[in-house]
Amino acid sequence: QVQLVESGGGLVQPGGSLRLSCAASGFTFSSSLMRWVRQAAGKGLEWVATITSAGGSTYYEDSVKGRFTISRDNTKNMLYLEMNSLKPADTAVYFCAKDNTYGQGTQVTVSS
Repeated sequence: QVQLVESGGGLVQPGGSLRLSCAASGFTFSSSLMRWVRQAAGKGLEWVATITSAGGSTYYEDSVKGRFTISRDNTKNMLYLEMNSLKPADTAVYFCAKDNTYGQGTQVTVSS
């Protein structure tokens, strides 16, 4: 079955950077469109970024454009989210997603 395991979250100061990783298994990763979504405390899921199966196209939510970069390594079945210039508003649990399947998430907290 589809398994997604996120890692790389943590506490970072405003303006800092983090790189999230997602290890995928149980499906043909190289054929799958993948997304990152996030959920702030008390709020619903918010789409963050999408990458097509071969990585040729990427799409971003407006508030993260120019700061976040989604990428993938199909040889390793890995999905990444490079996050720069982090803001307190980016504080959330971040999930990688294939269709409607999500991992357990990784907490990102941006605070001084």
